[in-house]
Amino acid sequence: MNIYWLLAAAVTAEVIATSALKASEGFSHLWPSVLVVIGYAISFYLLAIVLKTLPVGITYAIWSGLGIVFVTLIGWLVYSQTLDWPAILGVLLIMSGVLVINLFSAVSGHG
Repeated sequence: MNIYWLLAAAVTAEVIATSALKASEGFSHLWPSVLVVIGYAISFYLLAIVLKTLPVGITYAIWSGLGIVFVTLIGWLVYSQTLDWPAILGVLLIMSGVLVINLFSAVSGHG
């Protein structure tokens, strides 16, 4: 399996877990809390597998950058959290950084 598919799955599990963390309201709701624990466990397991192949800095930049972007979008869409122009610009810069790493960095295996 392509290592980037595993990284995408790790990002997806982390985004689900972080979104459920908001819904758990401080671990006071059972099922969102269970989803948090399972999601983070899956995410870190997959991340550990990815780190056997990719450098930790590149992996973490992609994992956290995409996580920030997707959690921000979920916060906006699901939790009606507002985004001002500096927040939008920041998210766009994060997305740009992840793209630069993936498209141009020789360390990521694509440059």
